[in-house]
Amino acid sequence: MSASAVHHHRSTTKQSHKSFKSRHATKSSLKTKNKGKVDEPDTFNRKSPHQQMMSKMDRRNKNRQIAQNKHKDLIRGTKIFDGRKGAPRIVVVVPLCEDGDAQAAIRQLKEVEGDIPEVGMITTGIERFKQKIQWIVVSRELLSVLDACKVADFVVLVLSAKQEVDEHGDLLLRSIEGQGISNTISVVQHLETIEPAKRRPDVKKSLLSYISHFFPTLSKVYALESEQESSNIIRTLCTSTPKGVHWRDARSYLLADDVRWNEDEGLVIGGVVRGKGLKSDRLVHIPGHGDFQIEKICEYPDPTKPVDAMAIDTDTPGPKVLDAPTASQDDLADLAPEVAHMSDTDIPDAISEAPTSIATTSRKGVLLDGHHYFDDEVDEPAAATPSHPRKLPKGTSAYQAAWILDDDIDSEDSGVEDNDEDMNMTFDEPSARPEDGEEGLAQPAMTEAGTGFGDDAESEMFLDPAPEQELQQIAEFRKSRVTESAEDQEFPDEIELHPNVLARERLSRYRGLKSLRTSTWEAEEDRPFQPADWDRLAKVTDYKSAKNKLTREALVGGVPAGTKVQIYIRNGPANLANHADPPTTNKPLTIFSLLRHEHKQAVVNLSITPSSSLATPIKSKDQILVQVGPRRLLASPLYSQSNAAGRNKVTKFERFLVPGRTSIATFVGPLLWGNAPVIYFQRPEASEVWNLVGTGSFLSADQSRIIAKRIVLTGHPSKIHKKLVTVRYMFFNAEDVAWFKALPLFTKRGRSGFIKESLGTHGYFKATFDGRINPQDAVAISLYKRVFPRGSVEFRG
Repeated sequence: MSASAVHHHRSTTKQSHKSFKSRHATKSSLKTKNKGKVDEPDTFNRKSPHQQMMSKMDRRNKNRQIAQNKHKDLIRGTKIFDGRKGAPRIVVVVPLCEDGDAQAAIRQLKEVEGDIPEVGMITTGIERFKQKIQWIVVSRELLSVLDACKVADFVVLVLSAKQEVDEHGDLLLRSIEGQGISNTISVVQHLETIEPAKRRPDVKKSLLSYISHFFPTLSKVYALESEQESSNIIRTLCTSTPKGVHWRDARSYLLADDVRWNEDEGLVIGGVVRGKGLKSDRLVHIPGHGDFQIEKICEYPDPTKPVDAMAIDTDTPGPKVLDAPTASQDDLADLAPEVAHMSDTDIPDAISEAPTSIATTSRKGVLLDGHHYFDDEVDEPAAATPSHPRKLPKGTSAYQAAWILDDDIDSEDSGVEDNDEDMNMTFDEPSARPEDGEEGLAQPAMTEAGTGFGDDAESEMFLDPAPEQELQQIAEFRKSRVTESAEDQEFPDEIELHPNVLARERLSRYRGLKSLRTSTWEAEEDRPFQPADWDRLAKVTDYKSAKNKLTREALVGGVPAGTKVQIYIRNGPANLANHADPPTTNKPLTIFSLLRHEHKQAVVNLSITPSSSLATPIKSKDQILVQVGPRRLLASPLYSQSNAAGRNKVTKFERFLVPGRTSIATFVGPLLWGNAPVIYFQRPEASEVWNLVGTGSFLSADQSRIIAKRIVLTGHPSKIHKKLVTVRYMFFNAEDVAWFKALPLFTKRGRSGFIKESLGTHGYFKATFDGRINPQDAVAISLYKRVFPRGSVEFRG
């Protein structure tokens, strides 16, 4: 039989049968499927509720609960507007262009009836939706617009088809956006004047593109001349739910409908309570006038209620009292009571008075990391390395801590005590610089052998130059560095001392720090220089916990929102009765209830981001207008770095605000609970116009945060021999060299060193560094002084 006659089965004829479909798999099939892989329950255990595998019924139940919660929030948000007796919706109309007319814009709405004032307030009823709208017509004055928008449920921005938004209109937009705004509607006037008519849609698109830059949620610009779009504006105002402003809705507030004053009752303000419940135990703040106590809260008399003519008692009953103050009513004291201060005998000699002269103190060296070096009473030598704070397990004694390595602590997360109490700021931290301390220095250079200038080197002979020759050399050296400093600002804190000035007297308040973030700051040394009322300010140990507690306290009790009341203000000013005629005042009168302790003075920290249009930098301690929450304050804040303070809670003082960089503004002002937006204004000299210079938010109230002003003294290396350098022009006498001898030296390129010995009597000294330095490098030392913030006053504008 031939080989070709052999029969072979083809592989394509083999069929694969379908597997048996069963919900119950056998052990062998599971083993074949897993192929030896074993599931670890701990690895695949999903602990987050959002990652749990939910059944179909559980998913339906969850979606139903979400929908019910949203419906409850909707009802809660619109409850005060329900019915004919509900509160009116506050609508502010703001013209952004010079030819904008807020009065004409309201009149163009078809369903609005009544005599619309040129400036002021009017309440109209919308029969189609059974709603009331309280219109606030304002001029283009900045502070009036901000006061009206603070309490507005809706803000109508009036644009023009003939003119662009001018510089003042742009200021209004940025200020309204910075202070927080509720629902926004944009409308356009004079659109019918655009010819041909086919260009009108392009004009509306251009205006929408502009306004959406400030408010991205806006999707349409309404034309007031169109009857259909005018009707849609009314529908939006009457049916939409105001989203509100977070800081405003966390407290009670009121827009005054009527104000009266007489000698018997005093100041009485009527209006509808909004936000949270109004309590008579809490103080109220009237912008531009200050804080006041509440005498009582009464029900607003109903003018439509008929009078019973058959009543026997003809005496008119007084209004019903809804809430009266109790014994726990807040007082108006903004500072703690004075206490007996320590006598001079209880204060250590080192801080009993300001060391204004070297002759008035027994110290022999500068303060470095809380320690005066070269004093006779010092028994222990100075440590060569800084003592960094360590994280230790709870209950660890000093003896046990000596046996715990830092590497072991870093690897353990449980039972570790962390004392770093930053303010939870999320700013980008800049890289460390050489003047910041040890963390900014370069790595140690390689050891160089064969040098004859080690610790045992003999002193070389040194001759002082003539005084006239030295003064000429100093002037030529500093003149050569002028252009170098302008081109490369490596040392912005550098100062130059006059040769005849004693550095130890001129810089007596300054101290040294080996590290800006970790070195200990001895606060007792600053006590002689602190302000008079510093100890009387409110001290908040845990701002976040106190804020949560007092904010929750405002949720319970008080006259509920939506109730029209009369508030009797204790010792209220009589001139507030002029607000009964709004066209005369051009400003709506508003009242904000303060949370507990919000009237007390404290050291407040606010973030500030300079405006992009800021032409010149703002100097620290310059007076600016700060609007934070319901208040407007005139303050002269200190600016400091926005990066979180280190373990020692020390942050660096900044002399100027730099555009494009966020800083922290600190001053003494009233407390505020919550992250309220802040806007900053400044008025040029001989001008009445406020300019927006920055925006930010309220961060915290922390008196223990130390703002340290840094100065840098620089010298020039005149002779360099490997690691040994002769430095001149930093000091000008041998006594100053001895006073600052304990301070560590650094160079612009990151080398570190120390003063070895003084040379002559003109301030030259010999220094040793950790590596060879460049002849063009500069030798420097950093000195720090604590600066205290200034107070603020209420703006009465």
